[in-house]
Amino acid sequence: MRRVLVTGASGNGKSTLAPALAGRLGVPYTELDRLHWGPGWNAAGGEEFRARVGAAMAASDGWVIDGGYRGALGDLVWERADTVLWLDQPLRLIMGRLWRRHLRRVRTREELWNGNRETWRNALWGWNALFPWAARAHFRYRREWPALMERFNVVRLRSPQEVQAFLDGAAASGTPPATPAPAGPARSA
Repeated sequence: MRRVLVTGASGNGKSTLAPALAGRLGVPYTELDRLHWGPGWNAAGGEEFRARVGAAMAASDGWVIDGGYRGALGDLVWERADTVLWLDQPLRLIMGRLWRRHLRRVRTREELWNGNRETWRNALWGWNALFPWAARAHFRYRREWPALMERFNVVRLRSPQEVQAFLDGAAASGTPPATPAPAGPARSA
């Protein structure tokens, strides 16, 4: 396990697990949001984004990348990853996490990427607002990803306990721990 994609809907803990895993594996960590979002929440163009991601992957023979962006990147990261970690935890858990994270970020005016900050508006209103998007993505991924993931080496983690057990088993040598749950059929939250 040297090239790992950590993916799933917002609030699953991708950007908590991914840097911790990268540290255990001794490889660089890349957050796709940082490469995608420019100042003023302006998204990088498709070719520019793909080039940034490609450069991040080419910079080392091993990496941990967190994020999705299959619409913009296709299978660019998925095909180069030797392991895909699908964080698929219950919706009530991820919504609670998103709520607490959002409150903290708004209260402290935490800077995310390139000067961007979360607001109530970008969290609650509009088709691409954080909370509605996370709920739609959660169910869409459960519906569509099991068939998609059949061609990749996927570990589907469905609870905080499974995530912690995976991380605890990730040795610095890169030996993957036992798979706690197959990518098989989706189950509801």
